[in-house]
Amino acid sequence: MYDFYLVSQHVTMGTVTPTHYNVIVDTLNETATKPITPNIMQQLTYKLTHMYYNWTGTVRVPALCQLAHKLAFLAGQSLQSNPNPGLEDLLYFL
Repeated sequence: MYDFYLVSQHVTMGTVTPTHYNVIVDTLNETATKPITPNIMQQLTYKLTHMYYNWTGTVRVPALCQLAHKLAFLAGQSLQSNPNPGLEDLLYFL
């Protein structure tokens, strides 16, 4: 178990808030041929903050976390209501 702080954003106004990460269980080192050190985990996390396709810069959290948050928000927002009747003849779900 280890933790680290990461500042992945660049701001022109105000201050940036570091994000705190906790690695609770590292199971990759059991099966990997080359162990993943905390330094490599920090570099991987930093690089994943650059991969969010809806933003040209970096995001605060890795792209996988940002996409999971967005999917959960959209699913919670749209699954509880009926679709728009104007979409009945369209393949809107594709």
